[in-house]
Amino acid sequence: RNFLVPCRDSRDSSAAMVLWMIGLGLGDEGDISVKGLKAVQRSAYVYLEAYTSILPGLDRETLAAAYGVSEIIEADRELVESGCEEMLDRAKDNEVSFLVVGDPLCATTHTDLWLRARQKDIAVQVLHNASVMNAVASCGLQLYRFGETVSIPYWLDDWRPDSWYDKIMKNKKAGLHTLCLLDIKVKEQTVENLMRGRKIYEPPRFMTVKQALDQLCKVEEDRQEGVAPPDACCFGLARLGREDQVIRAGPVHKIAELDFGGPLHSLVICAEELHELEQEFVDFYA
Repeated sequence: RNFLVPCRDSRDSSAAMVLWMIGLGLGDEGDISVKGLKAVQRSAYVYLEAYTSILPGLDRETLAAAYGVSEIIEADRELVESGCEEMLDRAKDNEVSFLVVGDPLCATTHTDLWLRARQKDIAVQVLHNASVMNAVASCGLQLYRFGETVSIPYWLDDWRPDSWYDKIMKNKKAGLHTLCLLDIKVKEQTVENLMRGRKIYEPPRFMTVKQALDQLCKVEEDRQEGVAPPDACCFGLARLGREDQVIRAGPVHKIAELDFGGPLHSLVICAEELHELEQEFVDFYA
């Protein structure tokens, strides 16, 4: 079955039964599109995806008030990764909005949701918005010179994955920059609480540029493959798309010493050779 073929009413924005996947952008409640806001206000149920990203300082109640709706339901990891059955069942008979910080299709979890909805013959409307994947251009590096994006997870005492190091190396060998997305821990449980079935959650944690570079430098120290020597050029980024965004460029050892403030942070490991315009941005943000 070809799920890329629109169902009979998926192109009709006034359809009574549709799942809206709406990007909220990166800044604040005002970054939603006009079309997205109208869809939210028309929906019988509104969900906010609450674990792949956040809008710092904005909770569901604030967003509900800003958008003029009575309630926004939290779509946490458990709800989304269990298949969103409740949300999809409601979308069979109602308009339902699924709000995502950034762009709605940048996370694999959300593309999977799109497929699940279409497999149930639910119309899906996707409204895109700014995400870190394009806002990273704010640092002045040319987007077409980025290679594969990597995710750097928090290490645990007995779990220290480093496959992302190999991907950064692959990009470097191809003369490409690497955008590193840094780990977010929201509504996480300890192993003990998980095994005992206790819904007790740990405080949220958001990986910082310093933590990411510390892990990267430890892998570099072990493997010595030249991905992140102390003088390698990188960018530290914080709160992209917000008025208080921070962008700093410089060698790894200097960027690792800086305090970028609150979440969310991301990191760019630069290609070894820079275009002269890119170098001007490096100098500007140094």
